[in-house]
Formats: sequence, structure tokens, C-alpha cells
Amino acid sequence: MTEQLTFIAYASRATEPFDHARLVELLTESRTNNSRDGITGMLVYTHPDFIQILEGPDAAVRALLERIGRDPRHMDVRVLLDEQATERKYSTWSMGYEPTTPGDGSGEAVAAIQTASDDESTRESADALGDWFHEKAGTDRA
Repeated sequence: MTEQLTFIAYASRATEPFDHARLVELLTESRTNNSRDGITGMLVYTHPDFIQILEGPDAAVRALLERIGRDPRHMDVRVLLDEQATERKYSTWSMGYEPTTPGDGSGEAVAAIQTASDDESTRESADALGDWFHEKAGTDRA
């Protein structure tokens, strides 16, 4: 039997800029907790915006989203897509991250997912962001 998974894409804004050291701290903490909780996903940060995709057991993903909503490093947390999935798209990453640079396509991908008007276009934008991420990381989709 296939595990039922929850797939959530959300956006938030950083309450203050994240330099490299703060991002490393956030990623280390996230990877430890996500590995423990069976959550996989990816994070894109283009100041001041975070876009994160989380996938895993429903209760674990929802508990994490609740913690993020209370985290003083984030504000304006909003769920962009919340659906059930039968397979993971980011199975090899407890929290994948790739740095963004101007002109690398990340800004366009982030804008597209934030302005998508319905679930279908949000899903397409999330997939496009995932494709960008996998390409930049040099990995195949899981």
C-alpha cells in the first residue's frame, strides 16, 4: 500500500534579511527536524520571500506549518497549495536548498507561484519551481 502524503507549498516573508550564516543555521535545524519527522522538500529564498515545499505524513507537515507560523523569523505565512499525494517529488532532500542569483530564473518562478490564481496554475508553478530547483542542484526528480 502506498503511503498517503500531504504536499504543501507556502510563501512567507522574512522579518529581517537572512545572510549565509543565518540560512545555514535555518537549514541545519530544518534538516534535522525534517529527517526525524519524515518530511522532505525544498526551500527557495529571495529576500524577503521564502517559498517552501513540504511533503510527508499529514500530521507532521501540518505541525511543521503551524510552527513556521509562530516562528518570529517569518511573517505573512500563506498556504499556496495543500493537497494529498501518493509519491514524493523531493524524496532525497530533508530540506533541499539552492542559492539564488539575479537572472537565474528563481525570481520569475517565485513570482509565478505567488501570483497563481487557482490550484491548477499554482501546481504548475510549483512544478516549474521544482524543475528549476532540480536543474540548479543537478539532480533528477525523485
